[in-house]
Amino acid sequence: MGIRMEGMPRRGWLLACSLMVSSVAAAQNAPAPTTSTPAPATSVVVPVAIPLAKAHASAPHEASAPDAWGGIRTGKEATLSDRVVGYRIDAELDAAKHTVTGSEQLTWRNRSNQPVSRIYLHLYLNAFQNEGSTFFTERNVLTAHGHSRGNAALKKGEWGWIDLKSVQQGNAALKWSFVHPDDGPATDQTVASIDLAEPVLPGATLTLDIDFISQLPRVVERTGWWGDFNLVAQWFPKIAVLELPGERGATQVQWNAHEFHFNSEFYADFGSYDVRVTVPSDYTVGAVGAQQDEPTEQDGKTTYHFVQDDVHDFAWVAAKGYRTLDDHWQGPGSPKVAVRVIYPPEYVASAKPVLKATLDSLTYFSNTLGPYPYHTVTAVVPPFNAQEAGGMEYPTFFTAEGDKEIDKDTMDQWNIDFVTIHEFGHGYFYGLLASNEFEEPMLDEGINEYWDERMLRERNQRILTPGTWLRRAGITPSMDVFVSERVDAGLSHPFDPLGQNSWDRFSSSSYGTGYSRTATAMHDLEERLGHDVMARAMREYYRRWHFRHPSVADLRATLIDVSGNARAVNEVFDQFVYGTSHIDDRIESIDNQEVLPLAGSWVKQGERSEFTADDRDKQVQKQRDAWDKQSSDTDGKKTGTFPWRGTVTVVREGARVPQILRVTFADGSHEDVHWDDDRRWARFVFTGPSKVASAELDPEQKILLDADKLNDSRSVKTDPSASRRWTADFAALMQSLYALLVTL
Repeated sequence: MGIRMEGMPRRGWLLACSLMVSSVAAAQNAPAPTTSTPAPATSVVVPVAIPLAKAHASAPHEASAPDAWGGIRTGKEATLSDRVVGYRIDAELDAAKHTVTGSEQLTWRNRSNQPVSRIYLHLYLNAFQNEGSTFFTERNVLTAHGHSRGNAALKKGEWGWIDLKSVQQGNAALKWSFVHPDDGPATDQTVASIDLAEPVLPGATLTLDIDFISQLPRVVERTGWWGDFNLVAQWFPKIAVLELPGERGATQVQWNAHEFHFNSEFYADFGSYDVRVTVPSDYTVGAVGAQQDEPTEQDGKTTYHFVQDDVHDFAWVAAKGYRTLDDHWQGPGSPKVAVRVIYPPEYVASAKPVLKATLDSLTYFSNTLGPYPYHTVTAVVPPFNAQEAGGMEYPTFFTAEGDKEIDKDTMDQWNIDFVTIHEFGHGYFYGLLASNEFEEPMLDEGINEYWDERMLRERNQRILTPGTWLRRAGITPSMDVFVSERVDAGLSHPFDPLGQNSWDRFSSSSYGTGYSRTATAMHDLEERLGHDVMARAMREYYRRWHFRHPSVADLRATLIDVSGNARAVNEVFDQFVYGTSHIDDRIESIDNQEVLPLAGSWVKQGERSEFTADDRDKQVQKQRDAWDKQSSDTDGKKTGTFPWRGTVTVVREGARVPQILRVTFADGSHEDVHWDDDRRWARFVFTGPSKVASAELDPEQKILLDADKLNDSRSVKTDPSASRRWTADFAALMQSLYALLVTL
């Protein structure tokens, strides 16, 4: 009936049948033909308009269907991923103008059960072409309420854009228009809509031939040039993702195509990339994937050929005078991996630390989540004045940070290690798990940050004083990495849920808390579930969802399945991922009262007698005198004549969280009490031979989401521990200055 059946998914087959039935019914109801020969029934496939994902879509609450994205990848399939797209690109860099001329053949398979007559292309570089883009419009608002990267002021000749020169489907030249799926300004041109000359039937493949020119901007954020350095990223026309019902909360077939927002990153289908780049012969080149054969040289230009399957993006670097440092790695279940660091001469001191941190990351992530499946990893150290190109990730390829000197006794070593580990870690949480960074940035940035800190914790790599002046003053505090995360986590007044999309945020600072508050929330959940349980759960999350596109709801479902503790998981997700709860439990007061004989009228042995306050005072004094002859108990440290009743009052200002209240007595003993209910305040009474000397909530520091840890403890005597904590928090505050380098 004119509808292709082979290779069609079950849902597609059912719809195709319904289309055929409709066609037959239409033929039966049509007027009788004028000839005596019956007209054959025909089917006409009428494409249905496929909607765009909602403009303000964020983390879904419902888990994806078991067969979402083709189901769990077992490793027995012919390819690592379900390759939906293919890109063959020939590109040439004009190093003087920082332009890339490209010829692209895009292939895309229609996974849906509907014919597709319109597609959407991301043109990311248009975010940098003028101040009318969504990127710049949001930057002006969001940075007014907090710090952020990407604040460079572009001058004449420093803007960037991507111009489509032609788009062809076979012999048909296609036209395009710019659309605004997120209700951005009409002047934004980061998403193009293209009507096809012929629809793509269910299960069929579209081929487009596209010519384009990309003008790199002076480095603003993530991509661009500085001097002879060119980071070529977000540089080619890239098709949006067609989602099916049951995938990431979708209830119908829909296009997921968001504008390039100030705080957003990316989301794309897995596929194959076959890319040739031509650059001046004196430039060093690195890229996603493995270089094929030897580069070819002609007329002072060299062409490099890179191929990488089962990834969802491609970026490359071309820089004059850069050096390389190479090594290799191999682990159980992984191929032999070629590891390369590309760096400028001024940052030679950073090359070996970046290489070592990359090798260590390969080992840790492979052992804890799953084997690294690719043959290459390339790390690029940007030059001075191009720091905004640092700390960015692409599949098998990332940018790190550089320093001229590495002082292992200060923050230098930690900063190099963390940025490298963090950007490599994106290769798993952004690359292999391929979550939607537009709508669910916490699944990449936040969960990755959590796993990075786990790695640093296992290496016992604490954060040292962030400067030499404190050391000269004799103050050399260090902090646990998770304690440092809470400093920037916005715990007191969270404006946005962790599961919120990347652009509907109160400020860029609020977006940034998605890194640290997510890491803190996962740390606290780990303390409730157990370290080993959390480790198993995250490994299972990776097993289920690598080479697919999980949602926050899928992460929650995996955590519940593995831990069996739905209450703990749901509380954390409801309070922090889907909500804006905060925690602030405190010790309100400690009251000690000596338990003395009680005055009043009493019945003893059937007779009533009266025991007055004067009688009591005399009896108490008599017993005290007798005690004084034997021992001194002025501090209540020894068992005295009368017991003590201590009352500890606790107050809950925020969300309920299971707490341990540790009460320490004057004789050095202590007692732990569980506070795990919905009361806004509670009083706990302790009767014994000694006074209550102090009380502390969360003595083992398991609840780092608590906004104010200083009020978690109280002592009946002056205690310098609070000031020591202030010193540690001050050091943590200093650390937050460095957070700009590692949490963006």
